[in-house]
Amino acid sequence: MSQWTKECFPDATVVCNDFDGYHKRVANIERTNMLLMIIRDLVKDELPDKVISNPVKESILKAIKAEENETGYVDYITLSSSLLFSMKYATNYDQLSKETMYNCVRKSGYEHADDYLIGVDIVCMDYKQLFNRWNHIEGVVFFIDPPYLSTDCSTYSNYWRLANYLDVLQTLQGTNYFYFTSNKSSILELTEWMSKNLGADDPFAGSTREYMNVKLNHNAGYTDIMLYKVKG
Repeated sequence: MSQWTKECFPDATVVCNDFDGYHKRVANIERTNMLLMIIRDLVKDELPDKVISNPVKESILKAIKAEENETGYVDYITLSSSLLFSMKYATNYDQLSKETMYNCVRKSGYEHADDYLIGVDIVCMDYKQLFNRWNHIEGVVFFIDPPYLSTDCSTYSNYWRLANYLDVLQTLQGTNYFYFTSNKSSILELTEWMSKNLGADDPFAGSTREYMNVKLNHNAGYTDIMLYKVKG
């Protein structure tokens, strides 16, 4: 979203709160491609989409550990999509070593992104501090994309409880915002119920909603939901 916003509004100040270090994954695409090339050679005799044999798994882990020792960085989340069952992710070596590996290794490298996030101010801080810094400045628009309620948040640095989701809603009061969720989340139903039955303010009241269906495979999918509101 930060990249898209900067492209659409090149003169705007765009601040990306990269709390989970996504920009590091982008900066290390070349290293990830080199590691995938090594792994691709290791699994060449393994059956596609089947469990990787233990000897080959150990060789893969050895290559990954060597990369981490040499460079100090491995993009475990990206590697997970090539080595673990669909929608499963590891964020460090210990987690990956305990998982069953599958030969779903990507056949080609990822495209380089040298110009990605150029001109975007990247910070890593508690969202409340960032919100307080910008909340009183005229013309600010907040893009609010918390981990989706009732979905897997294992790739995020912090564990999110229900109270955290509700705390985020305070950033919607009296602001210009885009808020992202999905139909797997119960947050919209929760705020509507609290407004109807407890008299609480619904932070999404008066917002515009857009929906996009996302298909994961032939029998699974979900609906992304974007809500936005501009102060009149």
